[in-house]
Amino acid sequence: MMAPHMPKNTRTTASVPSEWDLSDLLRLPAQDSEQILKQLDQRVSQVESKRAALATDMAVEGFQEVLQLHEEIAALSSKLSAYAYLWFSENTKQSEARAFKTKVEERLAALQNRILFFDLWWQSVDETNAARLLAASGDLRYHLETIRRFKPHTLSEPEEKLINLKNTTGRSAVNTLYDLLTNGLTFTLTLDGKRKTLTRVQLSNYIRSPKARMREAAYKELHRVFGGQQDMIGEMYSALVSDWKNENLTLRKFSEPVAARNLSNDVPDEAVAVLLSVCVKNAGVFQDYFRLKGRLCKITPMNRYHLYAPHPADHGHYRYPDALRMVLDAYRSFSPTLADLVRRVIDERHLDARMRPGKLHGAYCYSVVPGLTPYVLLNYTGEARDVATLAHELGHAVHGMLAAEHSVFTFHATLPLAETASVFGERILSDALMAQETSKSVKQGLLISQLDDIYATVVRQAYFVLFEKTAHDMIAKGATTRDLSAAYLDTLRQQFGKAVPVPDEFRWEWLSIPHIFGSPFYCYAYSFGNLLVLALYQQYRRQGQAFVPKYLDLLATGGSKSPEAILSAVGVDIRSASFWQSGFDTIAEMVAELERAAG
Repeated sequence: MMAPHMPKNTRTTASVPSEWDLSDLLRLPAQDSEQILKQLDQRVSQVESKRAALATDMAVEGFQEVLQLHEEIAALSSKLSAYAYLWFSENTKQSEARAFKTKVEERLAALQNRILFFDLWWQSVDETNAARLLAASGDLRYHLETIRRFKPHTLSEPEEKLINLKNTTGRSAVNTLYDLLTNGLTFTLTLDGKRKTLTRVQLSNYIRSPKARMREAAYKELHRVFGGQQDMIGEMYSALVSDWKNENLTLRKFSEPVAARNLSNDVPDEAVAVLLSVCVKNAGVFQDYFRLKGRLCKITPMNRYHLYAPHPADHGHYRYPDALRMVLDAYRSFSPTLADLVRRVIDERHLDARMRPGKLHGAYCYSVVPGLTPYVLLNYTGEARDVATLAHELGHAVHGMLAAEHSVFTFHATLPLAETASVFGERILSDALMAQETSKSVKQGLLISQLDDIYATVVRQAYFVLFEKTAHDMIAKGATTRDLSAAYLDTLRQQFGKAVPVPDEFRWEWLSIPHIFGSPFYCYAYSFGNLLVLALYQQYRRQGQAFVPKYLDLLATGGSKSPEAILSAVGVDIRSASFWQSGFDTIAEMVAELERAAG
């Protein structure tokens, strides 16, 4: 992404802080957290006192009282969990933050166990009375429908309590160990004749270096370090996969590992299978693209080391205030409403951008409760992709803010739609930069940057999930870390075909992908969201400003309806291969446009 012309903005961001302020969550963490835990205990006790009154023929008013208490419990729990995770994210090496996070998780799990009976009772209510109570549940209707959707896979109350307790010292603990280990890894590169120690974020800059030898060296170092941890990380993964199998297949009787994620996302198994098959079918689109990129960027030979090589025109470095202005102006060109919401995140100091030792790598947005401005974490280095990441994460933020009229249970977009606003935000930024640019070379670079991003968030993510499906099956049959790594390398080589040779050390790449460990089968949501956005953005280009209110309405729906219902309202059939193919048709058009521009 190149932006040689600084965009105009009526308000300055020159002095904006680059670290967040968590006082909107807790001002005095030790005291405030204990106070919240006391409040939670009181409300949980109130729910417990109403257990005897739960009956299929209970009055609507009594049902609503219980629901209100659950909302209050969820809101208080969310604020406490958010503070714990955000504090931990600031410095994963800080023992006080880790201890606080562990304490919060354990206390909340214990409290959740005390009210578990409500969900189990609600699942047992007959259809007639359930319909009666649902009719009076208002914005909580979809949340309550979701609880009943899990009925075939729900265990007894004692079993569910044991799983909740187990997860705090099992899955959650292993994920914390993974974060602790991988965020503490260091890497060395020879820079200007001197060996220097780098964090992973710093190393990633050299993966996108203009110099081919630096890109290769950075990848080799990344895989050397992670490959050196193969035994420990591999054991972590094996434990997580076995835990997933034991809970979801053995106990909950899901048909296959991915089905548990699909039900959680409320996306039909059929739709996910169609999405993944269309991604595999269209891998050749990106093979063609990378051949073309190799020619345009004069990369000889083209291989996996050079996938994210910058275009010769991509040489910009962007100060943080300038990046904020660029994103604000791009958002404002689409909708002043969105820009004003972004401004709130900045003005309320809910954005932490500065890279620091021990800080959780990557980027995320945390929408805590309706009405509270979300928190955004970045590791800003000034690279072009960081500006795109800023637009992406602020898209998540405005999504949550637009849905603030919904309940704490329904304002979060369901996972497949969670990437809609974020990816749309990136497209808005890219389009704005393309429109203001006059240089043919820079425009070519912008198009390459867009296609690189689309590859990384569509086909790459789909193949992560395909690997996970294979890995879960292999581990059930006793596979080792080396077996899994060989399978991952084979998956990579299928993805790239003959267009992009993949060196052997990329077999260790999967060890460095956090989502594979922390959120099994999560990654198809990126493929879903990005292909969806490509279709929606085409609607915007055709309809102009008439599209904007429809788009804002879509975001404002939050998670109050199923993804299928929300998207059907804008003419999208997620079970249709032709719909997903239309996204790839758009990508193919972009590749053709790049080829025409190249002459």
